[in-house]
Amino acid sequence: MSKHRSGRAAVTGIGVVAPNGLSTDAYWKSVSEGLGVLDLITREGCEHLPLRVAGEVRSFDPAALVEDRFLVQTDRFSHFAMAAAALALDDAGLGGEPADPYSVGVVTAAGSGGGEFGQRELQKLWGQGSKFVGPYQSIAWFYAASTGQISIRGGLKGPCGVVASDEAGGLDSLAHAARAVRRGTDVMVVGAAEAPLAPYSMVCQLGYPELSTLDDPDRAYRPFTEKACGFVPAEGGALLVVEDEDRARERGVPVRGVVAGHAATFTGTSRWAESREGLAHAITGALDEAGVAPEEIDVVFADALGVPEADRAEALAIADALGAHGTRVPVTAPKTGFGRAYCGAPVLDTVAALLAMEHGLVPPTPNVFDVCHDLDLVTSHARPAELRTALVLSRGLMGSNAALVVRRGDDSAR
Repeated sequence: MSKHRSGRAAVTGIGVVAPNGLSTDAYWKSVSEGLGVLDLITREGCEHLPLRVAGEVRSFDPAALVEDRFLVQTDRFSHFAMAAAALALDDAGLGGEPADPYSVGVVTAAGSGGGEFGQRELQKLWGQGSKFVGPYQSIAWFYAASTGQISIRGGLKGPCGVVASDEAGGLDSLAHAARAVRRGTDVMVVGAAEAPLAPYSMVCQLGYPELSTLDDPDRAYRPFTEKACGFVPAEGGALLVVEDEDRARERGVPVRGVVAGHAATFTGTSRWAESREGLAHAITGALDEAGVAPEEIDVVFADALGVPEADRAEALAIADALGAHGTRVPVTAPKTGFGRAYCGAPVLDTVAALLAMEHGLVPPTPNVFDVCHDLDLVTSHARPAELRTALVLSRGLMGSNAALVVRRGDDSAR
């Protein structure tokens, strides 16, 4: 362990597996240019379902990124997570097994688990009998599978856990990791990746009234507009490496940002009007923990559900928590270009926030033009800006709300 600790949780590694990029650079290029990759779903067995548009991760070859012995016992959502974790560790200069395995922990968030693996094995059970069900059915579907497999694969024996708190769990997992670092753990691998586009998983999602069933990729997901008709789901996500800032600087690696503050609330399933108060309370709590004044927020990465009542509640929550600054601060939702990956969505937003601060650029909100709320929503093109502090927001369909404050790496000591 480092002899000196700042108490600040620094992000030193980023790994992305998303519909719009299988690396951090590719993801940022797509996000900063406002590219849209939503398209008609091509997954086998989904042709007859009313959910027609999604953000699919294509050209992803798990066999090229994950060893065979892990592939056979894991679902697609864990393949994404393991690949992203390896990219993040390499980015942080921590590839290979750690000298002290107990100094590195893992925490992930998951909303849907391994639907593709589970469906395949259940089809064997129904069609062929119990003797044909593989032994890994008992673990591959489980929402904690990615945490377990990342830790086993990397020989990581520090504090490990999984957050099951709805889509907002993506931000909650980052808070868990930051607090573990502050308590003395050297390094945490943290984030979320989802794979909700197997037929079984998609049928389960059809019960969500917030789901968009339009078949036009350019119109299916348009939050903060009068024609908002719900959200479009996506695969993928991101994993980050978080460690003490002083330790990172002693190692000589760049600090890509600092996890400065977090808070979470709960307001109930589909109670979107009530989420105004809950989300505003979360924002205020995150600002308080970060020691940041409302006017110091330079950009907001919105939850952007795409449901009129929810969009209105979010716009009002931003104004409630940030005051007059809430109507002036740039707001963006890059996910409209590639979909909401459930727990992976706010982690991908956090990555976009860190990269936006690095590059001094607020990315646009694809496919959104006619904004009908009192927000300075960035649309059409990226906006150059001096960015030191970003606010990331997330709400889950079951009622969780979370807010995260991240600060630019070279401003962390200010």
